[in-house]
Amino acid sequence: MNSPLYRWIRISLINLLIVSILGILMRYKIAFSFPFLQQKFILHAHSHFAFAGWITQVLMALMVAELARQDKGAFTRYRPLLYANLFTAYGMLFSFPAQGYGVVSITFSTLNILTGYWFALKYWRSLDKLTVRHPGRSWFRAALVFNVIGSLGAFSLAYMMATKNLHQNWYLAAVYFFLHFQYNGWFFFACMGLFTGKLSRQRLNIRFMRPVFLLFAIACIPAYFLSALWLPIPVIVYVLVILAAIAQVIGGVMLFRGINKQQALLHSGPRGGNWLMMLAGWAFAIKLLLQLGSTIPELSDLAFGFRPIVIGYLHLVLLGVITLFILGFILSEVKLIRHRAAIKWAVYIFTAGVVLNEMFLMIQGVYGLSYESIPYMDVMLLSAGVVMFLGLLLLCTSLRRDHGNPSADIDSIPTSNP
Repeated sequence: MNSPLYRWIRISLINLLIVSILGILMRYKIAFSFPFLQQKFILHAHSHFAFAGWITQVLMALMVAELARQDKGAFTRYRPLLYANLFTAYGMLFSFPAQGYGVVSITFSTLNILTGYWFALKYWRSLDKLTVRHPGRSWFRAALVFNVIGSLGAFSLAYMMATKNLHQNWYLAAVYFFLHFQYNGWFFFACMGLFTGKLSRQRLNIRFMRPVFLLFAIACIPAYFLSALWLPIPVIVYVLVILAAIAQVIGGVMLFRGINKQQALLHSGPRGGNWLMMLAGWAFAIKLLLQLGSTIPELSDLAFGFRPIVIGYLHLVLLGVITLFILGFILSEVKLIRHRAAIKWAVYIFTAGVVLNEMFLMIQGVYGLSYESIPYMDVMLLSAGVVMFLGLLLLCTSLRRDHGNPSADIDSIPTSNP
């Protein structure tokens, strides 16, 4: 039986496979040659489709699945919205390589943002209608709010690109504004809402999650300036940035301590993807420490002055933290995938590619600080991309052969905090 969630997971993973193909094309052009490929245009398609076609698509599906635990008709009501996000994501996938920022691509990008508004409004109301309050409700609502806030950066960027009215500082400020509220807002808080629901269903004490939520929620807006310390910001804003970075580290420590105290109980539950979520947790800890270090002006200037370091950091968050967590959550919590050997090997191969990719990017960034280059680094990065692609290809083909488990539909498990 193919349940709605199972189908959307398969679609989302196919989209991630396409993202990896675009990444390979860009790295092939850098390492060798691809004369008919516009690198910047492919980069726009790669980033927009990764955000909309992979992460947003799968998060929306998983969040609707949380509703479906109490409301069996949730996927039916959200079907038009999920297809709207998919349609606009593919619109960006095909239009950005053809024209970069142009009328068609900006139109699809705008429609995708409006779809996000539609989802935010609808999901907010759906949370209120649940008979039993979802333990991750605060996380989900914050995710929706930050997604809307982040769209302001996208609109600003689209306006500047369409009118050709580009100013370097404002352009970068808009880019980092959008990115920050995507991966530190919408993506992170949605994942934490899913994780809180998982902990609650395993009958774990989740009281520690409340102060963790408050620390990250309060710090999210001022933390944007961690990506904009190169701007001439007032001293008071800089102080708020430091406090925000410290608050997030404290929140991370509280999160890890709260989980560690119940580690035995956590491991007694489904184990299929727990190791992936643990790996994502380590990547998240590294991210928090890097953020704290970036509050030192000298380190911040170095970091944002070298493209490989910026790219390495973005991949650390989007692949190491968000993507590995989502895959781990799917394997451990969504009981729709039989843990066959092929699926396990596919995840192992993809994870190895993620680790190699991050390692090569960071080495490239460190050597770049001293203006040194490493022989064949472009080929090594291309190889890491190929490893990720092979893992995803095996995963997608394995899921295609796996038609789901009739007994593994969404369970009507109460989501209240025990």
